Amino acid sequence: MLKRILRIARRECGIMMHNPIYGFCMVVFPVLVVFFFTSLMSTGQPTDMPVGVVDLDNTTTTRSIVRTLDAFQTTRIVAHYPNPNEARKAIQQGEIYAYLYIPKGTTDGLLASRQPEISFYYSSVAMLAGNMVFRDLKTATTLAAAAVGRAKLSALGKRPDEIRAFLQPVSVDLHMVGNPWVDYNVYLSTSMVPGVIMLFIFLITAYSIGTELKFRRSKEWMEMADGDIGIALAGKFLPQTLIFLFIMFGFEFYIYHVLQFPHPGGIIPVLLLGLLSVMASQAFGIFVFGLMPSLRMSMSVCSLWAVLGFSASGATFPVFAMSPMIEALSWLFPLRHYYMIYESAIFNGFPLFYSWLHILCLILFMVLPLFTVKNIRKAMLEYVYIP
Repeated sequence: MLKRILRIARRECGIMMHNPIYGFCMVVFPVLVVFFFTSLMSTGQPTDMPVGVVDLDNTTTTRSIVRTLDAFQTTRIVAHYPNPNEARKAIQQGEIYAYLYIPKGTTDGLLASRQPEISFYYSSVAMLAGNMVFRDLKTATTLAAAAVGRAKLSALGKRPDEIRAFLQPVSVDLHMVGNPWVDYNVYLSTSMVPGVIMLFIFLITAYSIGTELKFRRSKEWMEMADGDIGIALAGKFLPQTLIFLFIMFGFEFYIYHVLQFPHPGGIIPVLLLGLLSVMASQAFGIFVFGLMPSLRMSMSVCSLWAVLGFSASGATFPVFAMSPMIEALSWLFPLRHYYMIYESAIFNGFPLFYSWLHILCLILFMVLPLFTVKNIRKAMLEYVYIP
């Protein structure tokens, strides 16, 4: 049996060497995706996002507000506009993400305690940029009001500790657990890149079985396995499994050792998760082809399932906030279980026991081909490829 598996594996290596699709989808594209995503967010957070100002008051106080806003890391004042209409057009044309509107008489209103209104307008077309610019705009205006209040209280003879207690009666001591740098590279690359690698695994798995029918090699493949579909699949996917494991482990080494992404859970959950995700993805691709032994249909379903997995994983939007139907369907996506194991056992450092249900789900994905291998065998021996 081992000799037959190795013979089929050597045959598969020859097929992979003569077909450039394997090299690109198994090595070149995954490596490019790893470096693309990790370098895209290498700074951790977007910085110097363009913001405009409409300052109709133009006093020392309002200019101080503008300088405070420009001093923030994520915001950069790029233009001053004569009126709000010009600033609004700049937002609509994509030149700036937001603008601060300071009406005339703002300083006089602050000094007279008349509560003047300072407005800021921001675009939420890009959700991350809009939220971060909104935070800076709100902080800058709040600090300006506090500065005026501090000056008035100081003129009344209040001590610094009394002024602090009046302006900020509750002091917030904020501690961000796991990712104190608010590094979006840590948040997103650890789920997006494995999702793309799983997408390639889905597609190549279905493609490699379907091309046996397309190029009329299926009967030869089954003869080499003496009609045993288990041996045929084991020999066929042995080289692919080793290559994808190398890519997955290389990605994990790169982000956790080279880029120093936080992983308090240690190396064992990292290696286990890499192994389970590759095996579960290949098994799912085999299962899908067994359900519909068609090259075109199986690859279409695999690509659709992989893309939907990005939304259902919970990495960008919490699953519990989705509709109950979507929350239930999320269990059918391998990427969802990958993300939950990563979040619990690697990112937060909890014991693997707390992720046992998601580990079990990935193992169940590995068992799925048992329900469709007979259909694959029948297809290889009897079906005729229809373009």
